[in-house]
Amino acid sequence: MAAAAIRARLDYLVTSMFTTGMLDENFQQLRSMEENGTAALGYVTEMINLFIKDTKRILNDIAGLLNQPVVDYDIVDVLVRQLKGCSYSVGAKKVNLSCMHFHQFIESRSKEGCLMALALLTNEFCDVRDKFQTMMQLEQQIAACGPK
Repeated sequence: MAAAAIRARLDYLVTSMFTTGMLDENFQQLRSMEENGTAALGYVTEMINLFIKDTKRILNDIAGLLNQPVVDYDIVDVLVRQLKGCSYSVGAKKVNLSCMHFHQFIESRSKEGCLMALALLTNEFCDVRDKFQTMMQLEQQIAACGPK
């Protein structure tokens, strides 16, 4: 497939992620930094990979805490705040919003609510992770086609 066709698929994917509210302007700022040369080539990919790695770890840690007979909501709160920061840094808007929703259940000390919020947060993360991975694959295909 020609680079132009792959680029069109990539542009459509990114546009649809913005349209559906999956991403916010922070992601566009990351891409602009790389395109303008204020960030190293591959910076966006590195940030996305860190987001995916850190989020998987944090979600596993939260799940482990919520499966304890007595939940330490203070630690859960710290982890959700870390996850909120990770999602903010890459512009993962729906993940960020899910973190804010999660806080309501942490504040009310509702284990059932936290488990429900964790399920929603995990779903939002999986959606954005899958789209990010597709995006990175398309970018690799474009790079394999050679210079513009």
